[in-house]
Amino acid sequence: MLDSFLRDEAGRIAAVDRLAVLDTPPEVPFEKIVDLMRTILNVPIATVTLVDRDRQWFLARRGIAAQETPRAISFCTHTIQQRDPLLVPDAHLDPRFMDNPLVQGDPRIRSYAGVPLRTAEGYNVGALCAIDTRPRTFSDAEVNILVNFANIVTDELELRLIAQRDHLTGALTRRGFVEQAAEELAAYTRHGRPGALIMLDVDHFKTVNDSHGHAAGDQVLRQLAELCSSVMRPNDAFGRLGGEEFALLLPDAAPAEASAVAERFREMIEVYPFEIGAGRTLKVTVSLGVASLDLSTTSVDCWLAAADALLYRAKQTGRNRYCTDALVENV
Repeated sequence: MLDSFLRDEAGRIAAVDRLAVLDTPPEVPFEKIVDLMRTILNVPIATVTLVDRDRQWFLARRGIAAQETPRAISFCTHTIQQRDPLLVPDAHLDPRFMDNPLVQGDPRIRSYAGVPLRTAEGYNVGALCAIDTRPRTFSDAEVNILVNFANIVTDELELRLIAQRDHLTGALTRRGFVEQAAEELAAYTRHGRPGALIMLDVDHFKTVNDSHGHAAGDQVLRQLAELCSSVMRPNDAFGRLGGEEFALLLPDAAPAEASAVAERFREMIEVYPFEIGAGRTLKVTVSLGVASLDLSTTSVDCWLAAADALLYRAKQTGRNRYCTDALVENV
């Protein structure tokens, strides 16, 4: 019987997205792993594969030219549906794969061994694969080698994820946020896809720390991040840029939509009772700057600077409000 994580495809896709490595350039640690796999297991093809919504994408690969293939024809789609390694001694004799174009055509897969890449949450996000062009039965020792390499891959992915998360709030670090903002800027540059960035800063946060202590201030920041994250869309990103300053990335959001989101966040935070211990609650407000992508956005630094300037304007004109290029919203 399938466990709940194997049945939860939406959660699995969210876990893939959280890794934030799809469509990124090759990286040395993963390239070394596929090189070692080819040498130790004597296979012509080795891959570190992530299974996305409708494709398998190779985080690292050797012996195969394509960067990705349709998910519908991938061996890894079958691998992620189970906990144990998937072993195919002869694809020509396996009804699941005998007519597969990857078997009948290039790269002419004949035998396959795949180990699921399982996150700490329990989701199979992809597979580590050893592939041969001849029939082959992988030994227990060889499968154990694959399992050990798969553990190294998942550990590396988890370490990168931890490095991208702020330890106090769980929001993206500045580095992690900038990486995702760079992807949105690239999508705008290539395809004209709209996007917006909202920068928000807690008003009079120094007073919170001075009056109630830094522990209370930490509680405010932690709860603010949880509150904002709870109402985001699945593809949005929320990051802590430093101190009491946060940012929200809105892919595919037009300027009017981004302004509406900023106002919704402002209202939500204004009325929220932040718990600071011993049954005490505190009310805080935020100021926000909303910067939408346009032809003047030549870099992520430029985009952040535009949002920061608008945030500063909101602070200067009274706080507890948002500011865009077009207006300052008074409340």
